[in-house]
Amino acid sequence: MRFAGTTVAGAAAYAVADVAAGARTKVEQPAVAATEGSPDVNTYSHQPVLLEEAVAALALRPDGRYLDGTFGRGGHARLVLSRLGPTARLLLMDRDRQAIDEAERAFAADARVAIRHAPFSTMAEWDEVRAGLDGVLLDLGVSSPQIDDPSRGFSFQADGPLDMRMDRSRGEPVASWLMRATDAEIADVLWRFGDERRSRAIARAIVAQRQQQPLERTAQLAALVATVPGTRDGHKHPATRTFQALRIFINDELGEVTRGLDAAMAALKPGGRLAVISFHSLEDRLVKQFIAAHDGRATGGRRLPVAVARPALLRPIARIMPGEAELAANPRARSAVLRVAERQP
Repeated sequence: MRFAGTTVAGAAAYAVADVAAGARTKVEQPAVAATEGSPDVNTYSHQPVLLEEAVAALALRPDGRYLDGTFGRGGHARLVLSRLGPTARLLLMDRDRQAIDEAERAFAADARVAIRHAPFSTMAEWDEVRAGLDGVLLDLGVSSPQIDDPSRGFSFQADGPLDMRMDRSRGEPVASWLMRATDAEIADVLWRFGDERRSRAIARAIVAQRQQQPLERTAQLAALVATVPGTRDGHKHPATRTFQALRIFINDELGEVTRGLDAAMAALKPGGRLAVISFHSLEDRLVKQFIAAHDGRATGGRRLPVAVARPALLRPIARIMPGEAELAANPRARSAVLRVAERQP
């Protein structure tokens, strides 16, 4: 398919580092050629970001109870488990069925592990969590195995169905939403979640195109966005912000973070640690503001009324970013930020 001289192949010929801005990164390169299909859960290798830093931030106790709310392919979970004793408990959650399949394959024989297919925001509904937690680890955003699998529809690096759901057992694929949304609704999503300055023009192009032919493929959408004047921005593909915005919206990623942080704080025991890795400024801002809202410090400033200091529920511990060695080994880690806080009595 061709749109104003832009081929589908050309739409996918940009650097992988720009495929999905703000993506959770666990893979350097796919282990197989990028072709559409339903790969086995082990098709893609994984490279956890801030691995040692995140696990150290949990201040593990050999007999503690910990939750990894975004199992992915288990890089962080494996290291955590290697440092726990025989009476410890490690709870694993993910809303991606493929991730849960990998968790069940890897840890079915380990009595210390419990696994649940659900978003981390629902952790309070799990009986295992109600006993309290000594630490919660959240690795936000989309994972590299998801990005690098064309059948998931997160990326325009290789053509695939325009889906983008992290949990394909529920919710609405992006393609379906784009077929029914108004141009104003589409533009709002692109602006709010992608900071796309050409959001209205892109939305109009999408609505015009769907009247002729449904937008059902990632390369189809990427090529269409590339025809909109003013969308080219240096080395990034013109559709980078569009794909990011649609992914965040269709998965309610920011709502998931907000609900998940509340649930994590409620589940943590006094002295328990919250460690959150963010890859996008919108996510990181939510985490930063959440910790600040519960650190007990008075709000306000020189010109604003100073509020009475609130009870301190969280103590900020650290803000950590990848070092030069990690960035050299895994360029996709460049936007990662780890924030750590400790639950107060």
